[in-house]
Amino acid sequence: MRTHPIDRPADLDTVRESYDRVADNYAHMVVTTGIGDIRRDPWLKASIDAFADSVGDLGPVLDVGCGPGTVTGYLAERGMDVSGVDLSPRMIENARRLHPDCRFSVASATELDLEDASLGGVLGWWSLFNLPRDVLPQVLALFARALKPGGYLITATHVGDEDALRTEAYGGVAVHWTTHKWRPEQLVELIVEAGLSPVAELRLPPTDYSGPGVVVMAKRPD
Repeated sequence: MRTHPIDRPADLDTVRESYDRVADNYAHMVVTTGIGDIRRDPWLKASIDAFADSVGDLGPVLDVGCGPGTVTGYLAERGMDVSGVDLSPRMIENARRLHPDCRFSVASATELDLEDASLGGVLGWWSLFNLPRDVLPQVLALFARALKPGGYLITATHVGDEDALRTEAYGGVAVHWTTHKWRPEQLVELIVEAGLSPVAELRLPPTDYSGPGVVVMAKRPD
């Protein structure tokens, strides 16, 4: 039984079903267009490389909300002990197909049972924005406890002042989820409150397919 249970989002099942519906189209988009593949974006790739270099051989890395496993696979190619988890079973099916040598499992960020000080690194890479505003701090606190002293978190999310309800995605598939947007300073404050020390921040301008974003890397104090 988890020592620190996390509130279950009221829309978790709806969000899971939505991602199941778009999983095949999303995986196809990543493979065929490069959108969502960090190898095609020098700034995002540099962020993940900095995370990997910082974690080094400190311990296992968990990619939370891994989708079709793009970043998990990249970190595995770099020789890291990494596994991925996603709330969508269909996303995990695609991840296992595209990256058969990696380890993947199905679970929401709110359902993880992580031992304290067990991980060298945690990623929440464009994967935590569906968490309600009162739930994200709980998940960040879980990540902070799960990190070993000196371990690193890297997270990336959408920036804005208002949440956005999405009803269509990736080829016109019907979905229903809320994108909870954060100002960079708000996200950094939550990370600090969770017990981590920010070490880097990258602000990203809008693109043809996405609004502005932010990447934050933080460390659990030694």
